[in-house]
Amino acid sequence: MSEKDPAAGPARLPLAGLRILELGHYIAAPFATRLLADLGAEVIKVEPPEGDPVRGWGSEVGGHAVWFSVHGRNKLSVTLNLKDAGDKAKLRRLVARSDALVENFRPGQLERYGLGPAELHAVNPRLVIARISGYGQDGPYRDKPAFGAIGEAMGGLRHLTANPGQTTLPPPRCGVSISDDLAGMYAAMALVAGCWQVKGDPAARGRIIDVDLVGSVFSLMEGMLPEYGLFGWVRQPQGAAIKTAAPTNTYPCADGKWLCIAGNSDLIFRRLMAAIGRPEAAAEPRFATNALRCENVAELDAMIAAWTRTLPAAEAEAVLETAEVPCSRLYDMRDCAEDPHFRARQMVMPVQDPLIGEVLHPAAPFRLDGVSPREMVRWTGPAAGAHNEQVFEMLAKEEGA
Repeated sequence: MSEKDPAAGPARLPLAGLRILELGHYIAAPFATRLLADLGAEVIKVEPPEGDPVRGWGSEVGGHAVWFSVHGRNKLSVTLNLKDAGDKAKLRRLVARSDALVENFRPGQLERYGLGPAELHAVNPRLVIARISGYGQDGPYRDKPAFGAIGEAMGGLRHLTANPGQTTLPPPRCGVSISDDLAGMYAAMALVAGCWQVKGDPAARGRIIDVDLVGSVFSLMEGMLPEYGLFGWVRQPQGAAIKTAAPTNTYPCADGKWLCIAGNSDLIFRRLMAAIGRPEAAAEPRFATNALRCENVAELDAMIAAWTRTLPAAEAEAVLETAEVPCSRLYDMRDCAEDPHFRARQMVMPVQDPLIGEVLHPAAPFRLDGVSPREMVRWTGPAAGAHNEQVFEMLAKEEGA
């Protein structure tokens, strides 16, 4: 898409021609639509007249939020007051000519606006509606407020992030709004599935998709639920390790940095032990299998840490890479931004933002043959209401066609 005609859409992207309305604020719904927009969907972000509240989060340049450059990229922004009858009529016109809608209000809020699924489907029976909330659209907790931290806490993740035996400090959160991002990804995936079903069946009605923050985190709990159901086991915090594989942990280095090492397959374990000068350990019966190594993981971790403490992290990493042992220093954002692999794959790319100047953007998290990562970042997050005139002129032409 060109900046002059952002609605045109690159035909080579798989979701070109799909129109999605976003009634989203903060993180979950806008993250879902950002992924869909990166894949070529025409996303119309409907904001209140004052703009999405996330426009006021984080650092700013000239009054414009830096994060929104990414958060709102590839989207058209229109401003509507959903309490105003005239603006609600405009939204219904957009609904009539859209394929899907994503929202993340608290349950019941759309209905209070007179814009619940029944009203939306009366306008467009084939509309796919993705609803993202803290606890879901039903159940005893549906009306409770929630943010991402609550999804981590109730979904079981925060219990696992503590260090074993640590009781004086709370388990840390992961540092980003993982609950919102997960819910956004699941909503995007289900929305595309819903649109596929509608497209394939001329008689199909639009589906209503219900995604919640708590359930999105809970879906990541691997085998923990069946273990509890069968044996009454409750997995306890493992710190930087994981209960089901060994050795895999994060080890201190001579320069005060940390090295993550994953040596848990039998073949890689042998290579790891040879690389740290302990080849005899790989032949010991108590380390013969992953299950046995898990039983003796404290001894293994001590052995590996004794070696990493003798070298700076980058040197230890180089030794293990030569031995083909999976490992990595713990990267901060400077490391990511300057790493040659990130740059070579255009995972980090400089982008011109008309509102804030040149800014670094992360690439879309998927690759498509024949499409460069840069082509998927068509424009940066616009000002609130930047496309009011363009969108409704386009709509009037469609209605008159």
